[in-house]
Amino acid sequence: MSKRSHITDEDRDLFRRATGDVRRIEDDRAPPIRTARTPRTRSRARSDPPVPRGLAESEWTSNVGPGDILSFARGGVRRRDMERLRRGRLTVEADLDLHGRIVADAVVALDRFLDDSRRRGRRCVRIVHGKGFGSRSGLPVMKAHVDRWLRTRPEVLAFCSATPPDGGTGALYVLLRR
Repeated sequence: MSKRSHITDEDRDLFRRATGDVRRIEDDRAPPIRTARTPRTRSRARSDPPVPRGLAESEWTSNVGPGDILSFARGGVRRRDMERLRRGRLTVEADLDLHGRIVADAVVALDRFLDDSRRRGRRCVRIVHGKGFGSRSGLPVMKAHVDRWLRTRPEVLAFCSATPPDGGTGALYVLLRR
């Protein structure tokens, strides 16, 4: 027996009177609610990004956007290896996710990760830095810092933005020196 058979004519009339001038909505999805995030308070010492090894303070600026594709290769990296890296054809042997970290913690985690990866003989790793949509400025702070940090590390031969299934412009494939 269907549920409709339990509704009496009196109930139907009562419902129609209660909903009187109501009209059908074509799109039943609610509009997204955007709320401002409350910034976390941090001590001044922890919020200032450390200057990576080999970079002067004046060089520590970047205009990297959320959708910008990052790419870097040292001299001597074969074009074929760079193309395989760009297409995601090298096996990713380890991952580091920097989401939710503050810059000071991220630089330490990145240094440890790269040192450990090199010590273990890893050739290709992935670093997830995010696209920066959660930052107060709307710009990818972590992405810009990771771009600069990796360029200063001698064991980093090349890096490029990942393919969409691996994070797209929110992640990097990194080719390491063995």
